[in-house]
Amino acid sequence: MTTISGFFPIVSGNAKVLILGSMPSEASLLRQQYYGHARNAFWPIMSALFSLDPLLCYQGRKELLIENRIAVWDVLQSCSRKGSLDANITLETVIANDFAGFFTEYKDVKYIFFNGKMAEKLYRKQIIPALNQRFSYLEYRCLPSTSPAYAALSLEQKIEAWKVIKKHVVK
Repeated sequence: MTTISGFFPIVSGNAKVLILGSMPSEASLLRQQYYGHARNAFWPIMSALFSLDPLLCYQGRKELLIENRIAVWDVLQSCSRKGSLDANITLETVIANDFAGFFTEYKDVKYIFFNGKMAEKLYRKQIIPALNQRFSYLEYRCLPSTSPAYAALSLEQKIEAWKVIKKHVVK
């Protein structure tokens, strides 16, 4: 079992939406990129929603998110996990990111979208009890996981579900 650490958020001062995963996969950690697994649907979904060139480099993809007022982060700062599956996270080892600090710094973030059920579960267990009432304005919604391990929906069905983000990021 390996202890792993996540990434700094992709964020700018005008972000309105925060997309939260649980923890980067082994492929993402190896590439040092959010959603770095070749079969993860996150970047294809962003391409479909925001007319992103699918061949754009990682830095360009991050800039597109920032231009569209989207931040990306993970619930966990670190944990122990065997492999890449969320189900293999050892819950006793999780250390959550500092969301009170994040929401204090990025005051325009109002909408939180979970990339899958594990991100939502971890957030509700690890973060919600520690957040105070001054963050009660936040709105939450769980979206289908973009992970290749979640094959219950097609890419087209995932894109349709993720379209809800667009109405919250009008420039």
